[in-house]
Amino acid sequence: MVSILTWQVFSRYVLDTSPAWAEQMALLLMIWMTFLGTASGIAEGFHIRIVEGVTSLAQPWRGRAVGIANLLIILAGILFLVLGGQLVDATWNNAVPTLPLTRGMVYLVIPLSGALMALFALEKLVRGEEITGSAGSA
Repeated sequence: MVSILTWQVFSRYVLDTSPAWAEQMALLLMIWMTFLGTASGIAEGFHIRIVEGVTSLAQPWRGRAVGIANLLIILAGILFLVLGGQLVDATWNNAVPTLPLTRGMVYLVIPLSGALMALFALEKLVRGEEITGSAGSA
């Protein structure tokens, strides 16, 4: 993405022409990086969360709070999967003006990341994963 935007700026200011595809490609890459980064954050445990309140709870409540958080992430992942799938279906034939892709192809990452989020959170729920302090959280 940085290379594409660098080329666009160079082309615009040095060559006095700007590639039409660069902005749409950078937008596509940003969408994909955001959604896959969210799923990766769930898998690696570095997603945005507030853990100080949970870690201060006594043990049966701490485990329950972590379990509820994982259930909510699973629910969000399922919503991304279902609603993102509907968005992909609704936009599959809408062309991206400057790329040989459709909007549905661009948005395909939404249900994909939803499925990954739900699977990663389900794994953490089944394993009964515990969280620790604020290290690794934002």
